[in-house]
Amino acid sequence: MAVALQATTRPDLKNSTKRKFREDGQVPGILYGKKIESQPIAVDQINFVKLIRDEGRNSIISLDVNGKKHEVMVYDMQVDPLKNELVHIDFCAVDMSSEVDTEVKVHLVGEAPGVGEGGMVSHLVHQLSIRALPSEIPSEITVDISNLNIGDSIQVKDIIGQQSVEITNDPEETIVTVLVQPAEQESGQVEEEGEPEAVQGDEAQTEGNEEQ
Repeated sequence: MAVALQATTRPDLKNSTKRKFREDGQVPGILYGKKIESQPIAVDQINFVKLIRDEGRNSIISLDVNGKKHEVMVYDMQVDPLKNELVHIDFCAVDMSSEVDTEVKVHLVGEAPGVGEGGMVSHLVHQLSIRALPSEIPSEITVDISNLNIGDSIQVKDIIGQQSVEITNDPEETIVTVLVQPAEQESGQVEEEGEPEAVQGDEAQTEGNEEQ
């Protein structure tokens, strides 16, 4: 089910106009798709960040632009690394009956026995590329590491049969492995790198041409 988000049209693409929207708590963006004309828009930053945190980066959004609704996904988000603020969002209109290519977060579950033996978990692939109908895109793909000893690993081909969507990564690509723990480091799992606090979520990409 799509979640609602209100948007307004922007009169132009001037930097001065974008700054004014940001000062008013709005994030400039662009709406485009195969069957619609591209148009500059803006959305409320607080509402958008809450939506992404609650529903996930790959959620289907019912974007209401001045009373006209579009089923969209977030194609790209640009964040100012210094201010930790959103500066631009690309929304791509999707056909709910056609498959799209996107990426979803990999979430490790379980405790690897190899850690207790002095090893460390090395999480190599944090996102997987998939192809699925928009309504069937998962918020994340879980990978169970509870059977991994030192030297063991899980490759893409090992989890393909466990998923309801098509994974398009190289089947031989290693997602996670347990390595010998370096003497100077404490045992335990490697922490995953995070994204800016303002907008945490998975990098996702839908079909379409990015426009600024």
